[in-house]
Amino acid sequence: MTQQQQAARIVRVWRGSTSARRADEYEAYLYAEGLPDLKKHAVGVQMLRRDRTDESDFVVMSFWKDIPSMSSFAGSDPRKIRHLERDEEFLTVLPETVEIFEVKASTLPEPLALAYSTTAH
Repeated sequence: MTQQQQAARIVRVWRGSTSARRADEYEAYLYAEGLPDLKKHAVGVQMLRRDRTDESDFVVMSFWKDIPSMSSFAGSDPRKIRHLERDEEFLTVLPETVEIFEVKASTLPEPLALAYSTTAH
């Protein structure tokens, strides 16, 4: 396990959905406005997307060393969402909380080094 992998012990998972017709626009917005701030604070970040007929679902997973480091980004309640300025415009429902998981095992090679590319989009 690399030093970076060992550092990520907590995963903060945000989920949101948008209409399929606005999914590309929201993806670009989320990538440009949401991920850079997370990347500054978290060990790593991954954004996932699933397209369905009428909606597209997004999942953003941020990887953290521990709860205190996550709280320095998220505030005193790390489950509380920091909505982006235009989330209400895009999301079909504004989520109220994120999920927090403890990493128990990982077999992914270098999962965080490849999680956020500055050249994509």
